[in-house]
Parts: sequence; structure tokens; C-alpha cells
Amino acid sequence: MTRIVVLRPEPGATATVDRARKLGLDAVPIPLFEVEPVSWTAPEPGGFDGLLLTSANAVRQGGEGLKNLRGLKAYVVGEATAEAAREVGFDIAATGDSGVERLLGSIEPELKLLHLCGADRRESDDAKQQITPIIVYRAKPLAPDLSAVKESVALIHSPRAGRRFAELVRDRSTISVAAISDAAAEAVGEGWRTVETADRPNDEALLALAARLCDKPDPK
Repeated sequence: MTRIVVLRPEPGATATVDRARKLGLDAVPIPLFEVEPVSWTAPEPGGFDGLLLTSANAVRQGGEGLKNLRGLKAYVVGEATAEAAREVGFDIAATGDSGVERLLGSIEPELKLLHLCGADRRESDDAKQQITPIIVYRAKPLAPDLSAVKESVALIHSPRAGRRFAELVRDRSTISVAAISDAAAEAVGEGWRTVETADRPNDEALLALAARLCDKPDPK
């Protein structure tokens, strides 16, 4: 059976591996980054209509500053982020499952949102809302043992992971890439056995793609 390597940081890597194994897939975690908190000061919540949360890491790493913001409704991307936000006391106003652009397109355009984000934040060019970013975590690059990635299917959860993976891997010809988004697929560059993008930007669709790539015949 073709091995699937999960490159996202913990605890997400283990969560994805567990989902993959429940589907009968041979998956191993090989994180390319370690997530760590960044010192920050919470602004006065009265200047905002809500929180924008695009990663559960913002909640896990936010620390004491989150307490001052619990009165704000949270607009979140992904059920995992919503669950993490609920666990620390936030009410969820809306949950998107197809990326931040679609979430922002589905909510009121006049909202003033405080975005608790990572240092590698990507701006949404089409956002109608007034968004104020505050960095609360960063991803520290690791240098893992990648000997297991030969003849595997690599899961790419972000453009940054794609760029890092491309930096670390020399022989790409036997590795298939399953990317969570077009941006993540573009970030890995060329030379891989194949690069394909999931139908939707979530773990379920990514694992469905990975399962299909495991059975894909070698290109002629």
C-alpha cells in the first residue's frame, strides 16, 4: 500500500493521520513546522463586531489575551477551528468549510473583524469587511527525516508547507502531491510524480484525493 505522509504541524498532523487510518490508509506524521505562540496584546473589543479565526492554532496559542475577546462573535473557517473556539468560550456566528474567501463572501460586508492569525497570514484581496490582523502564533521550520517520503503521497495543507517541502526534497519523481488548495499546489513547484488539488479545502476532501492517488498508475 502506498504510504501517505502528513506534513502539517501537530496536533493537526496526528488528527489527520487518525482520520486516514480509519479509512484504511497507511499514514504517518512528518511535521515540517512546530507551532509556537507570539507575544501579543488584545485590543479593546468595542472596536470590533467579531473575530475572524482561520486556524485552530490561533485559539490554541492565543493564551490569556483571548479572555478579553470572549464577548465577540467568532467567524471561523473549518469545524476544527469552531470546536477549538467553543472550548475556550467563544460563540460561533458562522462556520465556513470552503476557505476564508467563501466565508467572508457569505457574511455581512460592513463588519469590522479582528483576525487572530499566524505570522504567515495571506490577505484576502476580495474582502469587503474591515479586517485588522494580529499575529498570535508562528510556525517554526523543522528539519525532519524525510526518508519515508519516497514513493509516497504527500499531503500539503498550506502554501508555506508546499514551499518548505520543495526546499527539502531533491528527488521528486516518485512522490505524488495532494494539495488542499490551488495556492498550496502551486507552491510545491514542478517535478513531482503528480500534483492534484482537493475538490474542497478540508481534510475529508484531501484524504479522498490522497486515497485516489494511492491507486493511480505510474504516468507513461
